[in-house]
Amino acid sequence: MQVFITGASGWIGTALTKELVTAGHNVVGLARSDSSAEKIIAAGGSVVRGDMSDHDVIVEQAKQADAVAHLAFTLDFSKFGETVENELRLLTKVAAALEGSGKAFFAASGTPMVAGRAAQESDVMDGSGPAGARAATAKAVLALAERGIRSGLVRLPRTVHAEGDHGLIAMLVGFDRQLGVAAYVGDGQNRWPAVHRGDVGPLFRLALEKAPAGSVLHAVAEEGVPMRQVAEVIAAKTGLPATSVDPARMGPFGELVGGDQPASSAATRELLGWEPTGPTLLEDLEAGYYTS
Repeated sequence: MQVFITGASGWIGTALTKELVTAGHNVVGLARSDSSAEKIIAAGGSVVRGDMSDHDVIVEQAKQADAVAHLAFTLDFSKFGETVENELRLLTKVAAALEGSGKAFFAASGTPMVAGRAAQESDVMDGSGPAGARAATAKAVLALAERGIRSGLVRLPRTVHAEGDHGLIAMLVGFDRQLGVAAYVGDGQNRWPAVHRGDVGPLFRLALEKAPAGSVLHAVAEEGVPMRQVAEVIAAKTGLPATSVDPARMGPFGELVGGDQPASSAATRELLGWEPTGPTLLEDLEAGYYTS
């Protein structure tokens, strides 16, 4: 296949590019800068220049490709609204361009938070919780299946961890250092789902190759890691005391740190035969990847 990837130079995008190239597929990645282009080329892909505002470029590449992986995303909490509005405009154009083609279009999303149990693939993102800001985008992606496009979601857990990660766990360690404590909320028994970066590429590849239209997949290796355990390892590696804090001290990030949000991937594993094999989150923390 020829696969077009937005966010191809990112944390997951480079891993997916390497995975697809190894499997014999051709990859074209969207790059907004020279440094992004270099990362895509180093991973084995080719480059088209542009960013997520260049809708005509993206739609044209989607038309030329057999499959599209939409990974572009921002961790800037102040720009979620702007990002979602732009994505929705783009998806309207993608729907018109790819209608009836049967081409794959899978987008990254987040696992939802469901009160009292682990989120399952069948749970609908309702706009609440830490991942809810992109609920409208997720709904629009799934709606592409009604237009004859093999669309679906790969829902990612709160942390896709590995050496070199600058995501939410790295942000947590940064907050901890500012606060002077390895923070957790309440008794710290609330849980984050997790997956190693090396396991996400294979799942996304399987989705692009063969997942049915309308699929919702969970890239979850660990259903839920208690946040107090995370704080205790951070404390051991940094010398900060592990301490319960008021989530308000962490601003918008406090809801993420304090929410109980486990997620299951049982249906995903059964559907595609995906079996994660990478290190656990605590093993990567113990290795010092986030605290050195």
